[in-house]
Amino acid sequence: MRTLTGGPGRQAGILGVGGYRPERVVTTGAVADRLGVSAEWAISRTGMRQRHRAGEEETLAMMATAAALRALTAAGRRGTDVDCVLVATITNPTPTPAIAPQVAYSLGTPAAGFDVNSACAGFCHALELARVLIAAGSADCVVVVGADRMLDIVDPDDRNTAALFGDGAGAVVVAAAPQCGISPVVWGSDGAKAAALEVRPSSFAFAATPSLGRPWLQMDGTAVARWVAATVPAAVEAALRRAGVCWQDVAAFIPHQAGGRVIDRVVGQLDLPEHVVVADDLRTTANTSAASVPLALASLIEAGRVHRGELAVLMGFGAGLAYAGQVVRIP
Repeated sequence: MRTLTGGPGRQAGILGVGGYRPERVVTTGAVADRLGVSAEWAISRTGMRQRHRAGEEETLAMMATAAALRALTAAGRRGTDVDCVLVATITNPTPTPAIAPQVAYSLGTPAAGFDVNSACAGFCHALELARVLIAAGSADCVVVVGADRMLDIVDPDDRNTAALFGDGAGAVVVAAAPQCGISPVVWGSDGAKAAALEVRPSSFAFAATPSLGRPWLQMDGTAVARWVAATVPAAVEAALRRAGVCWQDVAAFIPHQAGGRVIDRVVGQLDLPEHVVVADDLRTTANTSAASVPLALASLIEAGRVHRGELAVLMGFGAGLAYAGQVVRIP
């Protein structure tokens, strides 16, 4: 088994993974009908055939908690074992309080809890924070959740975004490990391109001037795709080097499930051996923002496409514009 290169301090690893997908399924055909386009056109542009849509009772906190509980079960841990909860999200319905303390309460622990807002890269950012907390001795067992209700910020009539997104939550349990199970992160951002993917107007501007219209996610798809192509492949290779491994050591590549064309373009710039599985959860789950990477990881494990002890490269990227990625050992 190839050893990962860790950072200073205690090493950390993932003990369990869990996911939650809302009960309601919405096909791309149904979305296409509303947009006045063909299902074939929408599927060819996105690579997505369906997505899960949260019901009224499937709140952000509920989905995050459900995913966390499943991850704890997989890890053989209880809520009372947890001393920190991190929730990566961009769809908290209120600026405060954070979702993480609510999740901690539902898990039955008075653990520290705070949210991380880095959109589709948020989970990988939060995973690094968990690794560092354990390395420093500030925590022994951390639940990391990526969760988003994209229906709350995506205009159902916007052809640029309506067919891309879904709802859901994914979680992992991170704890101290005898050997490195999560490599130090490779991350970065380009705030000059912030306007390429943002919710506007702001909720404060809308409250002051309702005539501005409801805040919705706005995306310049061409600008984002160009940035991804210019930035993400190099970041993926840097993550491998930081972990001290090469593609021959890796079983899976799990990029943010942004869209079929975007992922194909990234993969096309990487020299992947045939044995490396590329996550394709987007086909049935679509782009779930911060939930994307952990849900894709959960899907690969559930389907038996990756196995305990193997290595996977995670890479989140999106609004900010920002990216973050690391190599992890499959629990």
